Amino acid sequence: MTQTHLHFNMHIGRKKPESVINRETACPFCDTNNLTNILEQRGSMIWLMNKFPVLQDTYQTVLIESDDCEGDWSTYSKAHVHELLSFGVEKWQELSNSGSFQSVLFFKNHGPYSGGSIRHPHMQIVGLNNYDYRSQVKEMDFEGITIDRGRGVECNLSTHPRAGFFEYNVILTDWDQLDRMAEYLQILAHWILNHVNRRCLSYNFFFYRWGDKLIAKAVPRFVTSPLYIGYSIPQVANNLDDMVTEMKHLYF
Repeated sequence: MTQTHLHFNMHIGRKKPESVINRETACPFCDTNNLTNILEQRGSMIWLMNKFPVLQDTYQTVLIESDDCEGDWSTYSKAHVHELLSFGVEKWQELSNSGSFQSVLFFKNHGPYSGGSIRHPHMQIVGLNNYDYRSQVKEMDFEGITIDRGRGVECNLSTHPRAGFFEYNVILTDWDQLDRMAEYLQILAHWILNHVNRRCLSYNFFFYRWGDKLIAKAVPRFVTSPLYIGYSIPQVANNLDDMVTEMKHLYF
């Protein structure tokens, strides 16, 4: 039966370490000798089972991005973001094609408002037994003002954001251009942390399989708008053209 909500296990959630805000907490991802249930390792990237599977009826895995606890997409080398996105997409597709799940999530949290608890850079790949995330997605979610476009890949600023204000989409139609997609995501991470707002310390990446396309949405994170929380009304900023012009000047 298809679910309308995912159930969060509060008992497990209370046991999760917290190092995003409390930097005195020992980082479990730095202690690689004591990591368990490793599924695959490539250099400093490690894919493993989530030790704290708070979501019921799911298969929760974590992709540790590197051995640098202070690292981030905005500061990695181009070679590393190429390898990281390739590894993540491969494992996401592996679970998606297994036939074991109704759908599979692939996403990243960074910073105190992103929903994550561990500072060490990581992504998550989560198989959903009875929930299809695509039922909550619309084509309109990925429409926007073009920031830059290359062969088989486009970066835009959303004109119909899912939650509100500024959301950025990277739309891949030629899978041979995955490296360029990674470079766009690196630019977006740097832009969000350095130029969107001086108080912005958080962002998410969300990935979607949409027809033949691979789409990533990069979202700066602040305190969520009460209009969205209470009424599901997203808001869009009135200076999108100015934002696109500034991004083009800085990065393209």
